Amino acid sequence: MSTQLKKGVLEMVVLSKIAQKDSYGYDIYQYIDGYMVISESTIYPILRKLTKEGLCSTYLRESNEGPPRKYFKISRLGISRLGELKVDWKKFENVVNTLIRSDRYE
Repeated sequence: MSTQLKKGVLEMVVLSKIAQKDSYGYDIYQYIDGYMVISESTIYPILRKLTKEGLCSTYLRESNEGPPRKYFKISRLGISRLGELKVDWKKFENVVNTLIRSDRYE
């Protein structure tokens, strides 16, 4: 999958993961990387942006495997934004599918 295409959907994917369950950065990275290859360093700027925009909040939770982990929790604003992103994605998907369905090959 192209890098540009991934960049366009990662905010929605990250918000969706956090909406399912409060998560920490590396956990989010592993989840997404299981479906599409991404760099771990890609996730953290997105998480900072989402937090800055009030789409999620953070809290620390103790870990048995080292220092406390920073968890991300979706906010009401984040849930609203995720809904908007999903609607936009569905519209985009429909347009692209319409454009690429053709019986003619030029």
